[in-house]
Parts: sequence; structure tokens; C-alpha cells
Amino acid sequence: MSRVFGDRKTILILLLPTLTIYVMLKVIPVAWSLGLSFFQGNTLRGFEFVGIENFQTFLSDDAALNSVWVSVFFAVVVTAAQVTFGYLLALLYVFVLRKGSAFVRTAVFFPMVLPTVAVSLLFKSLIAVGENQGPVNDAINAFGGESVEFLASTSGTMTIAIVMTLWSSMGFYAVLLYTGLLDIPEEVVESARMDGATGPRLVGYIIIPLSLPILLSSIIFSLNATLKVFDSLLALNNGGPGTTTAPLTLYMYRTAFEYAEYGYGSTIALALTLLCLVFTLVVFRPSSKRVED
Repeated sequence: MSRVFGDRKTILILLLPTLTIYVMLKVIPVAWSLGLSFFQGNTLRGFEFVGIENFQTFLSDDAALNSVWVSVFFAVVVTAAQVTFGYLLALLYVFVLRKGSAFVRTAVFFPMVLPTVAVSLLFKSLIAVGENQGPVNDAINAFGGESVEFLASTSGTMTIAIVMTLWSSMGFYAVLLYTGLLDIPEEVVESARMDGATGPRLVGYIIIPLSLPILLSSIIFSLNATLKVFDSLLALNNGGPGTTTAPLTLYMYRTAFEYAEYGYGSTIALALTLLCLVFTLVVFRPSSKRVED
């Protein structure tokens, strides 16, 4: 076996099919999209080289900048909430429920397998007003309040979108962080307890430092997933009211496929890619040094 893997030609032959598929499905489309960002037009009108004009347009486009703000706000709030609540659930599984946590883990993880559109329709029915009023407004009416049309305002739509995303994805991060906590040696935890570290001191001085790698990986994973949010905000309120809750992905989709501006759409896609890269580096670089220390 060592002779096989020591031969460069053999390694190249084994890797060639995978590399070919990766280049065809990943590298070429990305390079094509990058090239399109320097053009205007579409397949019917034809393409015209405009240099960096699309990038200048993006920086002065109020709708695009609002979409950047929506994406960043949604990503930061949802990541902070779902990693925090997921970590608390993981601590609950390991230190309180222990072996009896299987049912709770399954119940909390279950929304993750539901289609996003179905979850959006469920939440729209929960907060509906009018003849088919949902239970949320029924509860508000029961306490003497007036029905609230949550999706009529930007803050209401974002609040519902954040709650909906937390409900559907928090179980995934709880399970992910739970697997990280299981890797902490039991001897270390018991030694800390014998030295008097219990409760918040045990978590703050022992558990969090030892689970930092999986915690930081979860943050990076969550940031990249939420920056690319698309279907939940589209299905919930179509990016409305107006376009005030349209994330960058939705603005890119409308620009490229509804208005057939492929060049400007590619520019927006490149901006989103750079945004994900910046967030990843901001979290990864300082944290990697801390983990090594």
C-alpha cells in the first residue's frame, strides 16, 4: 500500500476524476461568473465590456447596499443566537440529561429536516391576521391587545425570520456542539470538580476553552450559511415590505434572472463571496492563534 501511495503517477490517476469534476462544477463556473462581472447585457442583447463600471454601480446602488446590510444583520444576529442557544442545549444534553437526552435531541433536531418553504408557511399561518387569524394574534387578543400584522413592517418581518431560522436550525448546532463536548476527557472534568470548579466556573474555565475549536467552527459555518440566506426571506414575505428585507442573494437573483442583467448579477455574487471570505477570516485568524496557544 505504501508503494502505491508513494507513486506520484498513481496518486494523480486516483485524484484526476475528482479534480476534473471539481474543476468543471466549481472552478469554471466561478471563473465564468468573475469574467461576466466586467460585462453588461445578456444572451439576447449581447454582452458589452464595461470594465469596473458594475463595481462602481454596486457601491452607489442604495438597494444593493441595503441588501448588504440585511444580509450582515441577519447573519450576525442569527449566528450569535443559534450558536449560543445551541451551546446551552449541548451543555444540557451532556451535564443534565446525559443518556436520557436522545429524545430531546431528536425533538429539537426535527425542524431541521423540514423544507424551508413549509416552515415559512407554518410561521405565516401562526401570525396571520383577519378571517384566518393565527394563534399568536389570538393570544394577543386574549390579553386585551390588538392583532399585529407582523409582516407589514421591516422589523416585524426580520423578527419572524430570525425566530423561524432559530427554531429550524438550532437543533443542528446543538447536536454539532454536543459531539464536540463529548470529546472532552471525563478525567479532566472530574479533576476540575475535585479542585472545586463547579457550575459556571467549570464551564467558563474548563468546558469552553476545551470546546473552543468546535465552537469557532460552528460560528464560521453559521455565518457562511446565514449570509447566503435566500429561501426563508423569499417565502416568508418575498423580501418585503417592498425590498427592505431582501438579502444580497435575493437581490442577485432578481438582477440576474428577472431583469436579465447577468453582468451586474455576477458583480453582486462576487461581493457576496468576498463578504463570506471576510467574515471567515475575521473569525478564523485570531481564533486559530488562540487555539494554538
